[in-house]
Amino acid sequence: MSDSDEKLLQFPCEFPIKVMGRDAEGFEAEVVAIFERHLGGIDSAQVNTRPSSSGNFLSVTVTFRAESQEQLDALYRDLTDHEQVLFCL
Repeated sequence: MSDSDEKLLQFPCEFPIKVMGRDAEGFEAEVVAIFERHLGGIDSAQVNTRPSSSGNFLSVTVTFRAESQEQLDALYRDLTDHEQVLFCL
């Protein structure tokens, strides 16, 4: 099996990333700013925000056109390095 056969994703592709954190002021803006650093401007239609049932946490899902595995890796690194981000899916 070649390396290209083993790849799970074919680029470019539409790719959602869900970012979870505490529902603190500015969390959504911080997450969007990280995405914008990697993708340029993003449209508000690409962002879906949802509070947890308890209201303590917030999920921010951004669906975007991923160009490469390297782009995804760098984006995940920056997101998970942020102090307010609990995890990314």
